[in-house]
Amino acid sequence: MSLIKCQQLSRRYGSHLALDNINLDLTTGQPIALVGPNGAGKTTLFSLLLGYIHPSAGSIEVFGLPPGHPQLRSKIGALPQDAKLDPDFTLEQQLSLFAQLRGMSAKAAKQEALRVLTLVDLADSLKQKPTTLSHGMSKRVAIAQALIGEPELILLDEPTAGIDPANARLIRDLISKLSDRTTFVVSSHNLDELERLCDQVVFLERGQVKQQVSLSATTETQYFTLQLQAVDDQTVLSVLRQLPDVLQVNVASQHAFVIEYQPSATALDVALLQLCHQQGWRYRLLLNGRSLEDTLFAQ
Repeated sequence: MSLIKCQQLSRRYGSHLALDNINLDLTTGQPIALVGPNGAGKTTLFSLLLGYIHPSAGSIEVFGLPPGHPQLRSKIGALPQDAKLDPDFTLEQQLSLFAQLRGMSAKAAKQEALRVLTLVDLADSLKQKPTTLSHGMSKRVAIAQALIGEPELILLDEPTAGIDPANARLIRDLISKLSDRTTFVVSSHNLDELERLCDQVVFLERGQVKQQVSLSATTETQYFTLQLQAVDDQTVLSVLRQLPDVLQVNVASQHAFVIEYQPSATALDVALLQLCHQQGWRYRLLLNGRSLEDTLFAQ
């Protein structure tokens, strides 16, 4: 099912071109990663999808409709970056209000507030005010408001930025759990996290789509990533390059090697493990494929 379609989409702020002639066609399903450096246009794209701003040129559709269309009101949820709630009202009061704005009755809205807080493991905080919460708890509440009404599309802008590992894991687990009925688009600088969550990856740079890849399509064949402990990288490179069917070996980081090999090769993973044993190398990881970082940035 068509989710997001952009055709020659551009957005200009005065003389600054934030998005430059973007073409995208994304479908519903597994979470989608939106990656790029600061200023790449990620937040601008989210704002366009939500109808907060309008294109300077080109077109954009969500579920076949223009952003801001009344029929999209119940279909889309969003977590803006650094979203904050009003400090003077309880979580129940604020989330109930948001639910009523989505068309729920007052009674149903209270039930919905409890439901979404339960999803983020904060049901006990229903009567608390935002000022009593830790940063990680506040982030989870902000995500809870995006879940109100069970939208079909949820946009998350830096959902785990600046929070502790336990809260970050809870958020990742929640996204994975809900992905069978909701499509998440996640903007983040944490490539390791996105690699765990997402299949489709859109890489923006200077307002343009530089790459669009599927991790399941690009990491199942042709690459192995081998991470070792306390070795001389140049010696390892020399030995790995002599293996049959190996096309190229690069150092991804200290003691980590990306091995490109012939698609017709068989049992290369076994050969790599045997080589580690023969050479006395202690390995930490043998990955079938390569990391998202290497997929996007390896030359």
